This record gives sequence, C-alpha cells and structure tokens, in this order.
Amino acid sequence: MGVFSAEAFDNHEVVAFGNDAETGLRSIIAVHSTALGPAAGGCRMWPYAGEDEAIRDVLRLARGMSYKNAMAGLNLGGGKAVIIGDSRKHKTPELMRAFGRFVDTLGGKYITAEDVGMSVADMEVVAGETKYVGGLTTGQFASGDPSPLTAHGVFVGIRAAVRHKLGRDDLEGLTVAVQGVGHVGYKLCKMLHQAGAKLIVADIYPDLVEQAAKEFSAIAVSVDEILSQGADVVAPCALGAILDDASIPKIKAAIVAGAANNQLARDEHGEALRQRGILYAPDYVINAGGIINIAFEVEGVKPTRQEAEKRVETIYGTLLEVFEKADAEGRPTHEVADAVARARIAAAHERKIKEFRAA
Repeated sequence: MGVFSAEAFDNHEVVAFGNDAETGLRSIIAVHSTALGPAAGGCRMWPYAGEDEAIRDVLRLARGMSYKNAMAGLNLGGGKAVIIGDSRKHKTPELMRAFGRFVDTLGGKYITAEDVGMSVADMEVVAGETKYVGGLTTGQFASGDPSPLTAHGVFVGIRAAVRHKLGRDDLEGLTVAVQGVGHVGYKLCKMLHQAGAKLIVADIYPDLVEQAAKEFSAIAVSVDEILSQGADVVAPCALGAILDDASIPKIKAAIVAGAANNQLARDEHGEALRQRGILYAPDYVINAGGIINIAFEVEGVKPTRQEAEKRVETIYGTLLEVFEKADAEGRPTHEVADAVARARIAAAHERKIKEFRAA
C-alpha cells in the first residue's frame, strides 16, 4: 500500500520511515498538520501484523492529534509515531535511543511523548538523543507522566456525558464497562470507583484485570464481551477501531466515552451510534488531558497540579457544547467536533500563509 493512496491519508505534511538495523528499530512518524504549531503526539509501540496496518494506524492517529490539539485550544499541530514490535519483548534502551535519533531528524517538526506500549522511563531514554520530547520527569519544565491527566480528562468527560444523556451530576451507582486497564484505564477505574461507580473490566493482559478486580471490586469479563455488557457507560481505553458493524448493534450502554484513540472504525459508525440513541464522546476531545499537560512543558511553563487539572477540566464544557450542537443539528457528535477542529486548523493555515507572504 502506498502512503498517498492509503485510505487514511489526509494530506499529511510528512510521513517519515525510520530503520535502524543494529537495534531492530522500525518506526513511522506521521505529521498531519503544523498550522497551529509543532506537531505533538505520543509514540505507540505495538506488534502490528504488517507495514500496512502500521501505516494506517499512524496516519489516523496523527490526524486525530491535529483535531485533538485544535479542540483543546492548544498552539500545537498533530503528529504521531509508531514503533513496530512487542513492547514486552522487543523494547531495549538501544532501541529507544535509536528512536530518539529518528525523531531528531525532523528538527522539531514533531514532538514525541509516551503512548501505548511506552512509558515515561522510555521517554527519558529518548530524551538523551533529542530535545523534542514531552512528558518527562526531569528538566526545568518537566510535566511528568501524562496518563493521570488523560484519565482525569476522561473522568470529567464521562461526567459531562452522563449530565447530558442521563441528566445526572454524579456517578454513584452507575455501571461503567472499561475496556483496557493499562496506564490510563487503571487510573480511570480508580477515579470511577472513588465516585461510587460499579466497574466491569477487561484487558488482553490477565494480570492487569486481576489487579483492577481486586482493588476496585470490579467484575472481570473477556475482551470479546466487554462492549456488550449491561452497563450505563462503555469506556474504551485500549486500541482503536472497536466501534464497527459488528460491535455497535451489541452495545447496551447509553454512552460510549473512553480514552482510546480512533474508536470509530469508519466515520459512518458515528451515525450508527446516533441512530441507536447512544451518546458518543469524540475520542480526541475527551482524551486530551495528557497533551494539555504536555503543552505546558512545550510552552516553557511548569504549572501546579491544580493548574493543570483546571485546564484539563475545560474538556467538560467543550463536550457539552459538542453534544448540544449535535442534538440541535441532528448530526453525530464526531462530525460536529471534526468540523470545528478543521475550521480552526484551516484558519491557522490561512494566517500562516498571510504572514509568510507579508514577510
């Protein structure tokens, strides 16, 4: 599959391929847009079945970051990186350093951070080879692990969805089915448990499920069953493209709101959810907490935790605006959010062109 002919290609500015024979690094960086600023987005390490799958994922993720940063009001463009490999088997410090050198070749057009299969410790190693890294624990403006603030944003977003769909301001007694209890999913479960929600959990890693079941009195089910549970809210917090022709008819929940990127397999699945009366929180709006925190670091600001959380909590109001507009116009929520994000990016692009011509 060629990049330009790929279904997920959306006039991305840069798609770069990195290979390091010595460490086994095979990586792709996609920069979707730099209209609003340098492209920022995490790096995902995953055992993709092949190059085509990895290309599709990185293209979709990069576009999602453009939209995410635009909707969050950040001076950042959208980009993403993937490393082909099993993070539990193939990750080494040498591989991380090779990835850092690859990031550095783009000269700041792309700023990386952690994502699925990566950790803050990994990013510290990457930072030994490039300064274009966010979410670090060391340094003057280090923002630390972004996953707690991603989880906080999703928690706030679930509250907004519950307010809009169920007319409630609390989560006490509601059942939330969480798909994926890794870095973000586990922290989200903790917040939901503390808020009085009942939990159903699933993950491909049994040890993570066991931990969540023990700590939060959660019911454990298989990954094949989690989306069809009799819950009030389904929170996808694993990989994307899980809302499709097969899964949507089985969903019993009134709300889908979670941390995973690119939850809709295709755009028409947003309309399929709407037709079933299921409220969908657009993933790149609800899961923006981590990048909002990293944006402080990029700006050269070190906020208090309270200041960071306050900015992340703007996700609540942003989602309510999307929900209300979607209802008023009879459109799926992701379509409304996409249109707002594209308009902001286009306006920034026009400003950059005018500034260039005036220089």
